[in-house]
Amino acid sequence: MTIKKNSRPVKNLISVVGPTGIGKTRLAIDLAKYFNTEIISCDSRQFFKEMEIGTASPSSEELAEAPHHFIGNLSVKEYYSIGQYEEDALQKLNDLFEKYDTVILVGGSMMYEKAVIEGLNDLPEANTENQQKLQEILDTEGIEKLQEILKELDPEYYGVVDFHNHRRLLRAIDIIWQTDKKYSELIAISQDSRDFNVIRVGIEAPREELYNRINRRVDIMMEKGLMEEAKGLEQFKELTALNTVGYAELFKFFEGVWSLEFAVEEIKKNSRRYAKRQLTWYRKADDIHYVQMGYSPLDFDHLIAYIGQQTSH
Repeated sequence: MTIKKNSRPVKNLISVVGPTGIGKTRLAIDLAKYFNTEIISCDSRQFFKEMEIGTASPSSEELAEAPHHFIGNLSVKEYYSIGQYEEDALQKLNDLFEKYDTVILVGGSMMYEKAVIEGLNDLPEANTENQQKLQEILDTEGIEKLQEILKELDPEYYGVVDFHNHRRLLRAIDIIWQTDKKYSELIAISQDSRDFNVIRVGIEAPREELYNRINRRVDIMMEKGLMEEAKGLEQFKELTALNTVGYAELFKFFEGVWSLEFAVEEIKKNSRRYAKRQLTWYRKADDIHYVQMGYSPLDFDHLIAYIGQQTSH
């Protein structure tokens, strides 16, 4: 979907990106307050209202600081595709641009950000025969075999995909088999033009500092009641939304497969792995302007000056 072209002045979308746990929510709110505007989330797990703690959704205090959209707007029981999100987010953007010159986009779900700022690609529908063949491989040889196949066919996509998510693996391999092209190349082609100016802003930190912060954040989530939240969602554990770091590991504890201590360590390890994949993805972009984690007021002033230079009048 493309926003209809009209005669309005070009508007600006500031997209705040970065790995999990680095402080994107805070920066997005600071920018929204500075520009007196609203925030659109592109965090695909924060859409679900039952997953507040495990997805580090903005707190009620943070939500009160600036209006947010696409936070806790769905139930895990609802199916919501990335294509539907693209359409809904562009519609919301169109509405907000009637009121504001600048809107903030924030989230670490790489493909969801891409859907808003560039558009998705017209990839073929799933091929039933391929899907059955891949499902058979999954059932008989396990997810490791699918990971192996994808790594061989498309090492670049393997480097950024959540390779514990079998649905992502099935989809990518199916598309590669159908098109005889690398999935990473197919999704790299941007589709629709956008009639707004995109300014991408990232947060960075030394790797060790980021990993320590992620570990601490998991401990805080546990203190806040992540285990109780996951317990309440155990009946939905087969749903895609729950195939998420923080929940999948606790389900193993509930099943008696892992001890609680081991499950928590796995949450930390898998969160760090996810952050590493995000860093790999963002490192390939040459249009992201970075600020340091825990930026000072002076750093923020410099960022505002940079945004000012990038905005279209």
